[in-house]
Amino acid sequence: MAAALTHLGASGEANMVDVGDKAETVRTAIAEGFVSMRAETLEMILAGDAKKGDVLGTARIAGIMAAKRAHELIPLCHPLLLTKVSVEIEPDTSLPGLRVTALARVTGKTGVEMEALTAASVACLTIYDMAKAADRAMVISGIRLVEKTGGKSGDYKSAGRAESA
Repeated sequence: MAAALTHLGASGEANMVDVGDKAETVRTAIAEGFVSMRAETLEMILAGDAKKGDVLGTARIAGIMAAKRAHELIPLCHPLLLTKVSVEIEPDTSLPGLRVTALARVTGKTGVEMEALTAASVACLTIYDMAKAADRAMVISGIRLVEKTGGKSGDYKSAGRAESA
C-alpha cells in the first residue's frame, strides 16, 4: 500500500504539514548528481583554467547556500536551522564529468531531503553555468536521494549508484 501524500488535504488542496507534535531528532540526508562533459572540459575545470574562475569552489558554495534557502524555492518546505551542509565534488573519468554529493543535517522535527537535493542540484547547475562557454553540451543527470536517517519514517538507503547520462 502506498503512503499517503502528507502535503495534500482531503479535497486535494496543498497544505504545509504540521510537524508540531513530532519529536526532534537528528536527521541527515545525502543526495547526488552528475555533470557529464567532454574530457577536455573536465581537464580544464580540474586545472582551474575556466574563464569564470574556480568552478569547483564556486559550485560547492552555491550548493551550500542553496540548501539554506530550499524553503524559499520549494513550496510547502519548512525553514530549517541546518546544523551542517557539505558539498563534495569529485571527478569521474568514466563519464567523463563530475559527481556531486551533498549532505544536509538538522536536529529538528522534519527531514532534510529537500535541502540535500537542492544543494546537489544547484551545485550541478553552477558547474554548468561556469563551464558552458567551453561545453554547452554538458548534461546534468542522476539527481537523487542516496540516503536519509532519522525521523519517524526511519532510515533509507538507495540500492546503488544512479545511472548518469
